[in-house]
Amino acid sequence: MKIHRLVFSPIEVNTYILADENGDCAVIDCGCYTDEEFDELKTFINENELKPVKLLNTHLHLDHIFGNHYVLEEYGLKTHAAREDEMNLLSAGQHAEMFGLNMPEPPGIGTFISGGQEIEVGKIRLLCLFIPGHTAGSIAFYCEEGDFIFTGDALFAGSIGRTDLPGGDYNTLIRSIKTNLLNLPDSTVVYPGHGPETKIGVERKTNPFLT
Repeated sequence: MKIHRLVFSPIEVNTYILADENGDCAVIDCGCYTDEEFDELKTFINENELKPVKLLNTHLHLDHIFGNHYVLEEYGLKTHAAREDEMNLLSAGQHAEMFGLNMPEPPGIGTFISGGQEIEVGKIRLLCLFIPGHTAGSIAFYCEEGDFIFTGDALFAGSIGRTDLPGGDYNTLIRSIKTNLLNLPDSTVVYPGHGPETKIGVERKTNPFLT
């Protein structure tokens, strides 16, 4: 399996492409903001002979769903996301205006997912972990075989997600991280929604919000 990271939009969100050995892939948190950025994504997919089979969202803040309409139009895929986060989808246009940005009406959730559920991306199996606190419906996608996890904006290298937006709660986020993320092996690679990758063991020992 292979993991590729592309950084999109003025908010610099990490969009990940997770592909199995046959080229079946998931697009995770598609942050393409402009046509040019989506062309970059399409070119990458075509040049690497990949086939998008899943669109996944760790949560539905606007920067993580900028490109969902592109993926629907181009590949016919609606997102997998938690029902508890649907409020952020419905208010995305309004939030975009607050940031001085424009975005088309995002498509609805295609498949509701929840903690403990497994998702298959070709031959890759991902376990959904429910980690509310940054938003009410934040989900992480964990691959035990590959020893990695996509944490969205719950856990960053040396930091955690903000909790001052609707649906956020600091105590809930800390509890979610300690209960559902820090119990993973130290070697587990963390792919966050923004910034560089890290490891669970590093964050357990050095993250100032968790020590």
